[in-house]
Amino acid sequence: MLYLINITGFFMRKLTILGATGSIGESTLKVIEHNPYEFSIVALVAGTNVGKMRQLCQQWRPKYAVMACKNAALQLRNQLQELKLPTQVLAGQEAIVHVASFDEVDTVMSAIVGAVGLIPTMAAIKAGKRVLLANKEALVMSGQLFMDAVKESGAELMPVDSEHNAIFQCLPESIQTNLGNCDLSRHGIQHIVLTGSGGPFRYSDIDELSNVTPEQALAHPNWCMGPKISVDSASMMNKGLEYIEARWLFNANREQLKVLIHPQSVIHSMVQYKDGSLLAQMGNPDMATPISYTLAYPERVFTGVSSIDFTQVGQLTFLEPDYKKYPCLKLAIDACYEGQHATTALNAANEVAVESFLAHQLKFTDIAAVNERVASHICGKTRQSDCHSLESVIELDRMARALAVETIKECTS
Repeated sequence: MLYLINITGFFMRKLTILGATGSIGESTLKVIEHNPYEFSIVALVAGTNVGKMRQLCQQWRPKYAVMACKNAALQLRNQLQELKLPTQVLAGQEAIVHVASFDEVDTVMSAIVGAVGLIPTMAAIKAGKRVLLANKEALVMSGQLFMDAVKESGAELMPVDSEHNAIFQCLPESIQTNLGNCDLSRHGIQHIVLTGSGGPFRYSDIDELSNVTPEQALAHPNWCMGPKISVDSASMMNKGLEYIEARWLFNANREQLKVLIHPQSVIHSMVQYKDGSLLAQMGNPDMATPISYTLAYPERVFTGVSSIDFTQVGQLTFLEPDYKKYPCLKLAIDACYEGQHATTALNAANEVAVESFLAHQLKFTDIAAVNERVASHICGKTRQSDCHSLESVIELDRMARALAVETIKECTS
């Protein structure tokens, strides 16, 4: 692999961004724009947003631009040819895997939402890249397989989610460089505390939630995110998936992981040490901050994000999560210790259910009902040992999705 040294004397990191047109991709490019001599774009990957990808190619001139389908790639190729841009346009999963494991690339931002991000993320891991993990489903679906691949390949795993990144920043270097295989107790850590805003319905009565519309669920009070993750935040399934992710990243047991609702989203997560010390990472709710830390680690770079003005913050409040209001959170925590088959099934069901909710085909409160029925059915027919390979995980994911579709038909008939 060829390394370039920038004017500051540090290696210039060469990136592939998976999910370049999404909110995480946008924030990543924002950080790079502030640090043009530190980072270089080799490849950009997107779904079907041809217009936005064309704009990114005009600005960043990547070597490769990869679209999820051939039709979108053809449109992009024609537009770039008219602009006389040299970017090579590719399509499909094989091409995405290629740019995720490309020799010229040393850093991969994994920000494709959902299960479709698993295979290219795993390819980047196996190729020994620095992987900036914003796709939580990769760990939710393949936790032990994923962490084993990290250890075997020597890849650098950097958590991008604001909560996991906050925890990462509050941990000693010996844990930061040994994710998945660390011993929290040996390092004096008593608890990891995942904070969550509670979403737009944290003060709503439970009886009101069955009438929630997609538009209301998408109106997150603190963060600007994509539609799927916004709905997950409203149901707190997002926090449940983060709980599962934290279990694998930090090798934590049930007693070492806690969830706390923090409506202001100023404290992004905390680490409680056995001597009574509590370390918290704080900042304004902007994803550029955790992204920049994973890009430049162990250095820090300018992001354009303003610092907190504590005179303007007001009160910081904390609440215990109400599992009756947030049944998806409880489902995820329980699935975490049921096994890989349970978390894979739950994640698959949730993706299908959220898509149906966004299409106005399913009630908000029925998301949890679909998730519970699918996970329970799959766990009754499969075992943890059935998830012994990436192929078996993907097959289980397929089965759970098909069952979720049938369950939604029953719920809406």
